[in-house]
Amino acid sequence: MKKSEVAILIVILFSSIIGIYFYPRMPENMASHWNEKGEVNGYMPKIWGLFLVPIISFVLFLLFVAIPKIDPLKKNIEKFRKYFDTFMLLIILFLFYVYLLTIFWNLGLRFNFFPVLVPVFSFIIYYSGVLIENSKRNWFIGVRTPWTLSNDEVWNKTNKLGGKLFKIAAIFALIGIIFGNYAIYFVISPIIIASFYTIVYSYLEYQKQIRKAKK
Repeated sequence: MKKSEVAILIVILFSSIIGIYFYPRMPENMASHWNEKGEVNGYMPKIWGLFLVPIISFVLFLLFVAIPKIDPLKKNIEKFRKYFDTFMLLIILFLFYVYLLTIFWNLGLRFNFFPVLVPVFSFIIYYSGVLIENSKRNWFIGVRTPWTLSNDEVWNKTNKLGGKLFKIAAIFALIGIIFGNYAIYFVISPIIIASFYTIVYSYLEYQKQIRKAKK
C-alpha cells in the first residue's frame, strides 16, 4: 500500500473517531450548508452531519484506488502517478478541513465560512492545474474530450493549456475573498470559462492535426 493511501486511511479513521467523540455534544440537527453570505441555509441529522464526510471520503478513496487499475490506458496514469496520489490526498484533507469547520460551527464558534474556505479551495484548484498539466492520455483524469482521447498531441497541448488556465482560475478564486458576498462568483466563473475554453481548444487543435495529416 502506498504512503498516500495509508495517510488517507488515517485521516478517515481520525475523522470517524472525532465524529464518535463529538456525537453527544452536537445538536440533533446540525448546520451543514451555508449560502454565499455565510448564512446557514441547510441542516441535517447529527448522525449524517458527523459521519457523512468520513463515508464519502472512504468511497472516494476506493474510487481513487480503482482508477489506475481499471483504466484501459493505466500505463499512462503510471507516468504521472505521483501527481495523482498527491491530488487524492489533498481532496481527502480538504474534506476533512470542511468537516472540522462544520463541527466547530455546531459547537458554537461563529465565523464567515467563505474567507476560511476559499484559500484552501483555491489551492485545490491550483493543484488540479498541476495534475492536468502533467497528465497523459487516459479515461479518467485531465481534459477528456473525443478529440483529446483520439490524439496524443491534442491531449498534451490541451492539458498543458488547461493546467495553466486552472492555475489562473485559482488566483482569481483567491482574489475573490476581498469581494465578500461576490467571492463565490470569482471561484466558479473562472473554472467554467477555463473548462469551456479547453473543450473548444481541443476541437480546434484536433482539426489542425487532421489538416496537417492531409498535407
